[in-house]
Amino acid sequence: MSTILANHSVNDTTTSNHFLASSSNLLDESLRNSWNPQNTESNQNLAEKYLKSVEKLIEISNISNGSDQTNLHVQTCSEDECTNTVFNASVTVQSSGNGIVKTAGFKYLQDYLPNTTNTSNINSIVVSTTTQRGKENLKITIKLPLLTPRPRDVSLQCVSWNYSQSNWTDEGCVWGGASKPDECICNHLTSFAILMSRYPIEIPYMTEITYAGLSASVVSLVISLLIELIVWSKVVKTNTLHLRHTAHVNISLCLLVADCCFLASSKPESISEIWCRISALLKHFCYLAMFFWMLSLSTTLLHQAVFLFHKVGKKTYLRFSLILGYVCPFLIVFITFLTNNGGAQGAYFSMKTCWLVYSGILKGTIYTFILPVGIIVFINLFAMLVVIMKLLDHRSREKSHEKEIQAAKTVLRSVILLTPIFGLPWIFGFATFILDLTAGAVTFAVNYAFVLLNAFQGLLILLTTCLGDRMVKSFTSRDKRPT
Repeated sequence: MSTILANHSVNDTTTSNHFLASSSNLLDESLRNSWNPQNTESNQNLAEKYLKSVEKLIEISNISNGSDQTNLHVQTCSEDECTNTVFNASVTVQSSGNGIVKTAGFKYLQDYLPNTTNTSNINSIVVSTTTQRGKENLKITIKLPLLTPRPRDVSLQCVSWNYSQSNWTDEGCVWGGASKPDECICNHLTSFAILMSRYPIEIPYMTEITYAGLSASVVSLVISLLIELIVWSKVVKTNTLHLRHTAHVNISLCLLVADCCFLASSKPESISEIWCRISALLKHFCYLAMFFWMLSLSTTLLHQAVFLFHKVGKKTYLRFSLILGYVCPFLIVFITFLTNNGGAQGAYFSMKTCWLVYSGILKGTIYTFILPVGIIVFINLFAMLVVIMKLLDHRSREKSHEKEIQAAKTVLRSVILLTPIFGLPWIFGFATFILDLTAGAVTFAVNYAFVLLNAFQGLLILLTTCLGDRMVKSFTSRDKRPT
């Protein structure tokens, strides 16, 4: 066929249809093993020679839309804006001038053309388009259904076959991005396909930042707990301060365990499935417990503000805080674990992250973390507003509650500082589930923000709620004075 087309024109419809039928038969799966990787006579790949010959045949032949074959579909169009559809792949040509636009779809040919890249695989059928119109200022919109679904954070590349170099090239083509993964925009006519990367996109220095931040957080949390142990008897003078420091100790302990689990599972591919499941379970519980202890802090403070700072017994507060801080997150984790096939991989947790699963909007176990955290942050914001208003209202009242008011201000300061320290990172964290890394610089910035804020939480706690506390600083400064 290649020889005949090089020396003769094919004007007879019957002859061209016979050629098309033969070309279709060559792509049949039963002949898969008959394709030779190299035609030594012409030093040209057999699949490439086949593609070039069929393109030439379609270009010079008078082909109608009713000439589709089993493995080779051809469609023509002569409108101003032509859209041809072959094997569910559509090609829209926008150009000036008259003439017929012909599009051919080749089944299985993508398996025979050589893959000239080591990082990507061909992930669509091959589609070829020719036209008799002028080839200036062409805009080609191609929609190629993917043979394999695109995994998250894996980039695609729109390519065309370069006959002069016998390879795939992305010159003149742009991928539609994560929002249009099956779309390509090109400015020239040839044979097109989509390449999919074999590996997901990696964010530079993310591992180093995570290790540095979590290591700093673990050390900071240990120091913070030691300071609490040292200053406890000297600083905790009222029930309200007892509330604040008890919550701070439990929050620090929960975050310390979660950070250690995060470090232990930072390379999921190197640990077993059972340890990955245990890590996800502990992180789920500890991060939730951390937020519920913040909730106990803000709700108890709100109760005292609304009821004029009347005293609450330490035992009453402790029982309430233990139930809210540990029992509630335990129930959430336990129910989530049981209702997702007993914590099965892919249902409760992901082996790629050793963390909860995100399957789409309001789908996946991640929402058993995101929704409680969102509700707690909202309640904390409401509680802060009410307490601030009550504190302003009590400014002109009698001073019998002065110590409690000052203690409440200290607790309020902790809630104000801890809410963004814990809440803001998970806003970015949720955004990382929604945004695909193929979206570009904005997604990279969101991922960096999440890792920085989340990894250095322990350090921020030490600096703000511990070393930044006025009573702790005054106690440590007294200890430094010469006797």
